[in-house]
Amino acid sequence: MNYKIYPLGDQAVIIEFGQTIDEDTHERVKSATNYFEDNPIEWMTEYIPAFTTVAVFYDPLKVIEYLGETDSRLPYEMVVEELDRKLATLKEGVSEQARVIEIPVCYGGELGPDLSCVAEHNGLTEKQVIEHHTKGDYLVYMIGFAPGFPYIGGMTEKIATPRKEEPRLKIPAGSVGIAGGQTGVYPIETPGGWQLIGRTPLPLFRPEQTNPSLLQAGDKVVFKAITRQEYDDYKEGEV
Repeated sequence: MNYKIYPLGDQAVIIEFGQTIDEDTHERVKSATNYFEDNPIEWMTEYIPAFTTVAVFYDPLKVIEYLGETDSRLPYEMVVEELDRKLATLKEGVSEQARVIEIPVCYGGELGPDLSCVAEHNGLTEKQVIEHHTKGDYLVYMIGFAPGFPYIGGMTEKIATPRKEEPRLKIPAGSVGIAGGQTGVYPIETPGGWQLIGRTPLPLFRPEQTNPSLLQAGDKVVFKAITRQEYDDYKEGEV
């Protein structure tokens, strides 16, 4: 497995699995995080996956306790050696079957106020934007920015649109947006600058559940267009 390790301050390292956002790099990131999840490490305090990297945070005193009470090396050096040893056991290209999550979306109107902007920017009709958005081969690369917020790759460049020059101060939960060549869904009400093309009635962040984020890195996503009536019926059924 190809990767590089370099320091992040004096209590963390970055494991870099690539420099481009693609599925091969994502598979390496996912393989490492699956290993850390299934095999807790005594000196590791936290790990944070991103598009191409995993940040590993550690307790220097525990590193010395578990890896080198009589070792004169720095904790960082011992961490790198131990991570090299563990990562060497991982196999390239081996991944579990991805979950497929369908997300219903009501596009345009007051629920998707920027649909016309995306259409105009790309020389398309609003209907064509919706058709392109619902046909993407989507993969959740990471969760971040806000609780449960999925960064989703696989959208066609035909509807890629820059972020808004002035972000909104309040975006409703469930809003589906576009920023550059990515798409995503706002799980909670938050400020943001993505172009809003629709909204889903499906709750993506459920704090009352053990796993509050509906989506996880590695999930496949299918967007399905629904009518406003279907959207309202779904919302009413939640109450």
